[in-house]
Amino acid sequence: MGDVLAGFHAAWEFESDSVLIRYERGIRTPKLFQALGERRVPLEAIEGVTLTPGRRGTVVLRVQPRAGADPLIEAAAGQLKESGDPYRLVLPAERETLAEYYADELRALLTETGKTERYLVAAPEAPLHFKAYDGKASFDGEAVSFRWFWTGASSAKWKAGDQSFPVADLGGVEWRSPEMFEGYLRLLPRDAAPPAVPAVPAAPAAPAVPQADQDPAAVVFGLGYGLVHESLPFAAAVLAAVRERGAGTPVPVPVPAPRRDPADIAERIRHLGELHQQGLVTDEEFSSKKAELLAEL
Repeated sequence: MGDVLAGFHAAWEFESDSVLIRYERGIRTPKLFQALGERRVPLEAIEGVTLTPGRRGTVVLRVQPRAGADPLIEAAAGQLKESGDPYRLVLPAERETLAEYYADELRALLTETGKTERYLVAAPEAPLHFKAYDGKASFDGEAVSFRWFWTGASSAKWKAGDQSFPVADLGGVEWRSPEMFEGYLRLLPRDAAPPAVPAVPAAPAAPAVPQADQDPAAVVFGLGYGLVHESLPFAAAVLAAVRERGAGTPVPVPVPAPRRDPADIAERIRHLGELHQQGLVTDEEFSSKKAELLAEL
């Protein structure tokens, strides 16, 4: 098509084989959009198009990516807020007829549906880095590195020392949004190879998964640390690199967490108290989280 449809915070260019999304830079533009810059979405990565009424005299044009087509969406795992959805284009209501025209034109070009076996939308390019609460995470395309901060890292991480994880040793990434309390980014190990000839099949024991603040393979977020626009593109880039190397993504099995070091619990409560005093955590949130931490002793 080759036409451009401009909305709030982004402009979509409709091409014969893809949609090129260019995100604006500005105070009101979501920071995730600014970090992404632009994204080319192949038509084979799209399985649907919707046009719905928006808020305050707007309409929303949205393309639905196929499952498994975009490492950013896979890493987000449904945690993005509606306003942070990179596949939404918000337009003034008076452009509804024009938006409907483009939606119909785009639908006519779609031929693929269902889960895809490979990423079709390019991940953000390395090198990437961001600051979490307890350390700095860096990714150069070949390995992920964690460098701990003395002001935030637990004693378990200090004892383990700074970490480096080659992509070849990884099986995936687990990302819990910084906008949720106790968010984190955890690197998942590559699946261990099964024994060649097992004498008697037996279910392997599930490995213990430590708390993120005790796990040297994870960095934890705090308010102002590990923001979505920094940590999510990072997670997507690592996920894409892992997939390119051909490693499967293991599904972490929830298990009871080990008892924490009392000193670490005290430090987390102290930090929680600071957030409470600054008005960043409500009385109810403070009391509830403090009780949870004390229960882990």
